[in-house]
Amino acid sequence: MLDFLKNHPFPVAAHFTQSTVLTFAVPKAQLQSFLPESISLDTFNDEFGFIAVAMVDTKNLRPKGFPEFMGNNFFLIGYRIFVKYVDNRGKRLRGLYIIKSETNKKKMEFFGNIFTHYNYTTTDISFAEKGNLAEISSEKSGFKLIFEEKEDAVLPETSPFENWKQARRFAGPLPFTFTYEETKKQMLIIQGVRQNWTPKAITVIDQHFDFIEKLNLKGVKLANAFVIKNVPYHWEKGKKELWKP
Repeated sequence: MLDFLKNHPFPVAAHFTQSTVLTFAVPKAQLQSFLPESISLDTFNDEFGFIAVAMVDTKNLRPKGFPEFMGNNFFLIGYRIFVKYVDNRGKRLRGLYIIKSETNKKKMEFFGNIFTHYNYTTTDISFAEKGNLAEISSEKSGFKLIFEEKEDAVLPETSPFENWKQARRFAGPLPFTFTYEETKKQMLIIQGVRQNWTPKAITVIDQHFDFIEKLNLKGVKLANAFVIKNVPYHWEKGKKELWKP
């Protein structure tokens, strides 16, 4: 009876203290099977699709318009595929399709699964900094990222991009996130609105994500890595429409 609550029934505001995003390039044929019929891959050179792993330190998450002290702090790990969707106006929207969501707080898991379709689970998440080096890891989820912030960061050797300008197009997050209810042929569109969005390239020293490995994809390559700090962010109320093939 309360399924409608999952459709982002009100706008939400938060502050991203830090968002660290790694994007992996995958031969496009291997990713299409993860998507519903209504969404297509957002590709590069018609060759690669992309999975992003976003690690976000979030503060003061609350319904938009509520005071900050009523918000909650949590860490989020989101695994998302870069996609495109053509809405009923015929407008092509670039966005993300979520395939896994994790958080470090049971409270966020509980309320996140009431008000979204993202299927949050709770895990342990550690974040540590020493000088220009930082590490984000989880024993339970089996991931570790060690990276360095420096002015002369270079693209990963495995990247399909020729320069940072190309790479930034797939830095995430994108303006829209999509959820598709196949039985109803209904698309849910959530728009994110951000300020002070200035991605800074980082150098990845070491990285491993069990979830990516367990997808059994072949030819996965690290394509780019960025960090974004101190960003006011909010999500608009979800919008629903029937998908028209």
